[in-house]
Amino acid sequence: MARDTTFDTDAAIVWFRNDLRVSDNAALMAASAHSAVVPVFIRETNSPARPLGAARTWWLHHSLLRLGQKLESLGAPLLLLSGDPAQILPDLVKASGASAVYWNRRYDPSHKEADAALKAELQADGLRAESFAGQLLHEPLRLQTGGGTYYKVYSPFWRAMEPDIEKRPPLPAPQSLTPLSSARELASEELASWKLLPVNPDWSGGLSDAWTPGEDGAQARLTDFLENRMQGYAERRDIPGMDATSGLSPHLASGEITPAQIIDALGNADSDASSSDRSKFRKEVGWREFSWHLLANEPGLADRNHNSRFDAFPWINNEKTLHAWQKGLTGYPIVDAGMRELWRTGWMHNRVRMVAASFLTKHLMIDWRQGEAWFWDTLVDADPASNAASWQWVAGSGADAAPYFRIFNPILQGEKFDPDGDYVRKNVPELAEMPAKYIHKPWEAPDSVLEAAGVRLGETYPEPIVDHQAARQRALAAYQQIKDAA
Repeated sequence: MARDTTFDTDAAIVWFRNDLRVSDNAALMAASAHSAVVPVFIRETNSPARPLGAARTWWLHHSLLRLGQKLESLGAPLLLLSGDPAQILPDLVKASGASAVYWNRRYDPSHKEADAALKAELQADGLRAESFAGQLLHEPLRLQTGGGTYYKVYSPFWRAMEPDIEKRPPLPAPQSLTPLSSARELASEELASWKLLPVNPDWSGGLSDAWTPGEDGAQARLTDFLENRMQGYAERRDIPGMDATSGLSPHLASGEITPAQIIDALGNADSDASSSDRSKFRKEVGWREFSWHLLANEPGLADRNHNSRFDAFPWINNEKTLHAWQKGLTGYPIVDAGMRELWRTGWMHNRVRMVAASFLTKHLMIDWRQGEAWFWDTLVDADPASNAASWQWVAGSGADAAPYFRIFNPILQGEKFDPDGDYVRKNVPELAEMPAKYIHKPWEAPDSVLEAAGVRLGETYPEPIVDHQAARQRALAAYQQIKDAA
């Protein structure tokens, strides 16, 4: 492949993917040392990876918009192109006269082979093609047990990984970038032409109210968390009615912030947070790393049971009950509150995610893959590793999973973690006037209490779609069935 070296013979292309930031970006920093930088984001029309869900697609539009603004302010505009990277990047090399192509590694197994083949092709053409770490705190295929395999239990994984997580300080953003000379301007597609935003209807109002996509939004959220919500995190993080979690997961999913930046900021934070608060938060970052470790070593994590015994599980795929769960109409207030929070904001509190997932897989006995697919489409923080690993963990089929016989009681979970009903009242407004004593079990309330609260079961709010005790026994019997067959 001949390069046109008429102009910027030492230009470098930096290919943005799920690393939509300018700070702590090793690929961008390497490119910044060249005589000119060509930043590009490619909408991959033939990607082997799973397409982003609707909520992540909305986020992508806004994240690209803000990344483009930051790159423009540094001096090098972002090119937006559509097609096959294996064709686009060589064409871009030829058009720009670039001598190097840089990118940050993706760990989704569906990209691994294609990225490796592209790198080899570029290098064979005499180009400098390099990939960099940075999306994770560890390289998931390199960390191994003493027996030479990958970790399948979180605790030993974390013990092996934690001592090294401070060893890579985050990189600063480049102070400036030199663009190609004006004679070499390259045509970019218009972001609006990609039609990433929902229309007819535009359901994204709640997402816009809740989130500020982009690198600046990520840094602002991190600062706010460390200054205002880190203290008491170990205890308060399980209370869904409180704004006590970091809310960084969607920014991590899009690469607007890195775990190295989070760990570094946590270590430097001037906070009254206790050591247990800090330790707990570090472990939450570690759980995300563990999920990616599993996915890198188990490419089928999103659609195959880690524990093959669950291949024989007698799932009940009932469209009616699945739809009730999706829409937050199960009759169990804590579950419905979570599902409605998800629909409105693209996010759900982690404690409630566990309760809602347990309800789907154990009370309704619907295949965890149905829930994983719904979360993939509706979560702004859905990523291939955490989404799949967490669903398998709750279902009981995953690595280091919660035992299948651990069945969350949605009534007790609500009473324990939302004792005053604040979370339910916010997300299930038809129950807003219910007293705390009955808000998690309105079917037990006397008629006079329901009438005073304006609740008519079966009309303004549904009756429970399953009985808790009967559903629990059914699930345990199904588990015993596959256990006996093993």
